[in-house]
Amino acid sequence: MSLLKVQTERAQPINKKTIVITGASSGIGRATAIELARYGCTLVLAARQKDALEEVADVCDRLGAKAMVAVTDVTDAASVKQLAKDACLFGKSIDVWINIAGIGVMGEFTTVPIEVHDQVIKTNLMGYMHGAHAVLPYFKKQKFGTIINVNSVGGWVAMPYAAAYDASKFGLRGFSEGLRGELSDCPDIHICDVFPSFVDTPGPKHAGNYTGKKLKPVPPVVPTYKVAKAIAGLVFKPKSTTIIGASAYLAKAGYAISPRLTRWSLLKLMQMYFKQAECEPVTNGNAFEPTGADNRIAGGYASKTITPSRVQLAGLVGVAAAGAFFIVRKLF
Repeated sequence: MSLLKVQTERAQPINKKTIVITGASSGIGRATAIELARYGCTLVLAARQKDALEEVADVCDRLGAKAMVAVTDVTDAASVKQLAKDACLFGKSIDVWINIAGIGVMGEFTTVPIEVHDQVIKTNLMGYMHGAHAVLPYFKKQKFGTIINVNSVGGWVAMPYAAAYDASKFGLRGFSEGLRGELSDCPDIHICDVFPSFVDTPGPKHAGNYTGKKLKPVPPVVPTYKVAKAIAGLVFKPKSTTIIGASAYLAKAGYAISPRLTRWSLLKLMQMYFKQAECEPVTNGNAFEPTGADNRIAGGYASKTITPSRVQLAGLVGVAAAGAFFIVRKLF
């Protein structure tokens, strides 16, 4: 299915839920807003960049949804609390809260300034906690609601040169588990986690980069609309864990079977990539302010031809998986 079709096709309205989406200005958040707009949902679109949000809201309105723009910095708890209040006034209630806002930074841990690491944690972990803290009182009062936390394969497998990002995603998985336990006596309040593998978004172009090399996602990338459709499915039928992309399943299984082999394979993969990648200047990306550029849904990576060097990298992961399987066979 083409992105054009995803953005313009109108489905029959099947639900009138009020849904808050953070990180709605680009990538997965933008795709999710447009996907849900096709169902006639009332949408509250949150991010830091007003003009980008207004573009998304315009598309959603043309698809028949009722959309509100809310400029919000998820690192600011008061701002997120106000978002929840405004969303409830706009939609009369809040049915679903989707945490998508996120940032990343690549580079050796001690090379990246500590304040940049702090910002990654504040956005990717505390931002999600701020969202849950703001909306759960509404859910408890009405005795229903769904929180969807968009995590990543990084919530299961740590990537070298992305220590803060890894910490935020591992922490987010633990946070969701803790909430599920705490809400065990509230059967109609759901905490859902989404773990996609590498997705075709502008994320690598927005990321902080202290590697000195151009960043690209590891192929094969998952189409953004596929993640958006999975999130939409959780709006109507919640479940605790959703993994998207074959490489996410393989990475999770490989790490569970042989963490040491998986870590070694990922390190070699990254080192090989940096050796052949184009040079690029150091940047904080959108860590502290929106970049103001490339707020599209897709990053343009899905159509890229896989070069021989990328095939070699993919093969390295395959060797690691095969080695892990061999170890298990020997043990059992």
